[in-house]
Amino acid sequence: MNENKTNINWYPGHMAKTKRLIRENIDKIDIVYEVVDARIPYSTRVRELDEAILNKPRIVIFTKMDLCDKLETAKWVRHYEKQGDCVITLDLEHNPNLKSLFVKTKELMEIKNHKLVAKGMKERKPRVLIIGVPNAGKSTLINRLVGKKAVNVGNKPGVTKDLNWIRINEEIELLDTPGILWPKLSQDVVAFNLACFTAIREEILPIYEVIEYFLINLYKYYPEKLQSRYGLTEIDEDIINTLDLIGKRRGCLIKGGEVDYDKVIQIIMSDIKDGLINNITFDRFEELV
Repeated sequence: MNENKTNINWYPGHMAKTKRLIRENIDKIDIVYEVVDARIPYSTRVRELDEAILNKPRIVIFTKMDLCDKLETAKWVRHYEKQGDCVITLDLEHNPNLKSLFVKTKELMEIKNHKLVAKGMKERKPRVLIIGVPNAGKSTLINRLVGKKAVNVGNKPGVTKDLNWIRINEEIELLDTPGILWPKLSQDVVAFNLACFTAIREEILPIYEVIEYFLINLYKYYPEKLQSRYGLTEIDEDIINTLDLIGKRRGCLIKGGEVDYDKVIQIIMSDIKDGLINNITFDRFEELV
């Protein structure tokens, strides 16, 4: 893949601390839940994760299935399964049935307990580490697992700051972690996808480049959504001209009839955060594998 031409990077101190704490606590862990956003299931895989979790069994959990292009995302599910990963897909907003996750967790723990008994040790309930990039749906998943609000949920990255043990039920203990990125986003597609889907703090982004990338990809893969949401049938080479059209249609005007670009950008970012543009997947399997 191309080297990153942008300046998109966000690696605050607590992320480095989190990786260190994971390494320090990994011996206490039986199973790892890796949470990915189904709209960008390649970009939200945590890089350098293997070296932190060693050989612990892992379940890759696709969240936000209600927002993705299911046909495109299914290619990634099959790909990861062929690589040997265990994959669970979830729609936590409309069908929060977690039976498949509990069943797979139990299966993996039975293997671990069989080994413990063979060594003359007692069986135990699973201790699970949950990990993912910021805003991938990890906190929502935890709250569904617990059945009540156990952690804060927000559409801004960086809500969770520390490692916390959470008792899911009588059968599972969960170690929650802050959202993790890595020091250098070395692929343009990963950097922009993480930026578009709110895994990186908006305040530090080259926001015009991010919005341009989002609109171009919407036009490239889902032109009908670009037209239905913003009334556009094409994207101008100059992003300002495109924002002008959207701003005038949405009434984002300031004194003198000029377009308020900040307001237009906030509308587009809110559309993404609130899931108002759905059934989209920006990680295209044929382009990345």
